[in-house]
Amino acid sequence: MADKSDYTRESLLYGSDVLVIYRDPVTPPKPAPGQPGTHSNFTPHEPEIFIAVLSDSHIVAFNGHVDLGTGIRTALAQIVAEELSVAFDSVTMVLGNSVEAPNQGPTIASASIQITAEPLRRAAAQAREYLLTLAAKHFDTERSLLSCQNGAITPSDNNRSPVSFGELLRGTRHALKLADEVPLKPVSHYTLVGQSTSRVDIPAKATGQLTFIHDLRLPNMLHGRVIRPPYVGHDSGDFIGNSLIAVDESSVAHLPGVISVVVVGDFVGVVAEREEQAAAAAKQLKIQWRPIEGLPQLDNIEQALLDLPSKQRILLEEGDLDNALAAAQHPLNRHYVWPFQLHGSIGPSCSVADANEDGLHVWSGTQNPHSLRADLARLTGLDEGVITITRMETSGCYGRNCADDVGADAVLLSQAVGRPVRVQLTREQEHTWEPKGAAQYMAIQGGLNADGSPAGYRFNTRYPSNSAPTLALLLTGAASPIDIPFEMGDRTSVPPYRYPHRQIVCDDVPTLVRASWLRGVSALPSTFAHESYIDELAYLAGEDPVAYRLRYLADNRACELVEALAERANWKPCTANANPSSDGEWRYGRGFAYAQYVHSKFPGFGAALAAWVIELKVNVKSGRVIVENLYVGQDAGLMVNPAGVRHQVHGNVIQMLSRTLKERVTFEDGLPTSREWGGYPILRFSELPPIDVMLLDRPELPPLGVGESASLPGAPAIANALFDATGVRFTHPPFTPDTIRDALKAPFDSPWRRRFNAPS
Repeated sequence: MADKSDYTRESLLYGSDVLVIYRDPVTPPKPAPGQPGTHSNFTPHEPEIFIAVLSDSHIVAFNGHVDLGTGIRTALAQIVAEELSVAFDSVTMVLGNSVEAPNQGPTIASASIQITAEPLRRAAAQAREYLLTLAAKHFDTERSLLSCQNGAITPSDNNRSPVSFGELLRGTRHALKLADEVPLKPVSHYTLVGQSTSRVDIPAKATGQLTFIHDLRLPNMLHGRVIRPPYVGHDSGDFIGNSLIAVDESSVAHLPGVISVVVVGDFVGVVAEREEQAAAAAKQLKIQWRPIEGLPQLDNIEQALLDLPSKQRILLEEGDLDNALAAAQHPLNRHYVWPFQLHGSIGPSCSVADANEDGLHVWSGTQNPHSLRADLARLTGLDEGVITITRMETSGCYGRNCADDVGADAVLLSQAVGRPVRVQLTREQEHTWEPKGAAQYMAIQGGLNADGSPAGYRFNTRYPSNSAPTLALLLTGAASPIDIPFEMGDRTSVPPYRYPHRQIVCDDVPTLVRASWLRGVSALPSTFAHESYIDELAYLAGEDPVAYRLRYLADNRACELVEALAERANWKPCTANANPSSDGEWRYGRGFAYAQYVHSKFPGFGAALAAWVIELKVNVKSGRVIVENLYVGQDAGLMVNPAGVRHQVHGNVIQMLSRTLKERVTFEDGLPTSREWGGYPILRFSELPPIDVMLLDRPELPPLGVGESASLPGAPAIANALFDATGVRFTHPPFTPDTIRDALKAPFDSPWRRRFNAPS
């Protein structure tokens, strides 16, 4: 084996002077019904490699997930370097490449460090143990007298020189199947894991090196644009794939640089020599479509959600809820509605495809390289073994945006012209066609007992989402537009508080528009309902909202986080809205919320614990909200890279402020009208408050996912602060100035103001 710069997969699999930890090729497990995953029967032809120790003692490590700008490339390298006791910069991570990296499913659920890093850590530890065995033979001594240090193994007597990993591997090939159990380095011996480390991806981005898919150029490459059908943003209905009447290719034949017009079913695209030529041709191409009928009416999202046919799942039943609610001294029934929202990728999705006689190579910003490969095999009829997905950096999305769609677009155009083709969507296509973050309806029946305790809790939720199939499959007829609901409305559906009588129900419903997972999935709206409701109970009981939560939180670890953040934020116990301060037209308030993100098929698994304290002011005349201070606490167990965790928390906070205060997809005649940033405003940096992040240090506990957890308490903390300031409960985000003005002008007997002494 040569050094890290010129290894090949073949040299790792069949060469000498290398140690490889692998697993036998297996058919990927099918995802649970109604859950995201890789729907593929493809069995790799060769072993899947996790760790390769090269002849220069450099380590190449492989993980099936990708880095979405969250820093997992750095954290995974820390894990590998720690177990092998090598320098951090001795490790190169290969992420998400469909040929080189193992298939570990989609990069979702904040699971990269919490779950998919486990076999990688085990492989690194297994490599260490094997190298120690080789060194024991080399030194003719007992293994217990040897230690790994800086890519070499050193005898304890210090009379002999260390032997490098490369020296131990020289002349032979070493390949081990990944073991089920391996001795792992104890946390007390960690020197790299748990230490803040600079992200390895930043230097290339800062110096303008080729990093982003948008910047990729291949020899002989052409440019493509697609023209979408008039059923904008929909992927279910009889009209899908059956609406095209005619395409007049002569309408663009005179334009310079035009190479081809490609039509397959409802898929229409143009290919040209230059990007601006393709854009001009796409704009001028004359197409005749059938009128679209049967689109859902989306002017009233709440009613549209309630009108959907549903299949009910009772997730949890405890106690005697009906009698408990009947006996409640203060019945309290509430409903909450979360809007459709965009992933809002700043850069429109882009991909490059090269279809040739040897197979298909696609460069993509996908979160799910192996899933995309399976979709492209279905689209083209090719064997997955001849399809390579090279994952490159792209604009962040934190969910399923148009990255896979544009990859399939590029494939169809490349196949048609026999040359590499680059396709980039327009801003309007990205906004209108991306699978929206699903709207959600949540209803709670409960109440308060005479002693101020919760009487009971009936929670019902509706979350219209499916798998958002890759668009080209539907447009070409390669897949039928069957709207099978995904069972993803149950995330964090069980509140963290002790309600002795409770029922948790999820109504699985089909989509209203093309919709899929977005950061927080259904857990985020559900937490908004849970935390708004417990805050209202505390108010009715005449108690401080933090103290009330602590009384009924079922987890001591959660209590410790809540107490620590309250102290950090200098929280002064007081009943909400008891004595709101004001300054002219401004009212001041503070709010609290807590959550643990529980993901995957019910009952799921828990990621990090998080809590927010918000201090804000609201102008009762204009409705403008200014967040003045924000405190966020998180308990993620062992933090592999605390600096990376802090970055993640900041990212969650920024996005959550934007989603809570500004973001909502609007519709007209069943079609999205949020087509550009003017129609879908997002938070500006000038609107960011000071963000105080408190990370609990718990190295003795297993790491918990941090990719989404800190988002969950954001919306209810803001809503609770708005109530503290105004005496009005806000149940339908986003809390725009228009929303707040309407609420403050509402009559005193309206649902907003009922039970509260709000200012007039």
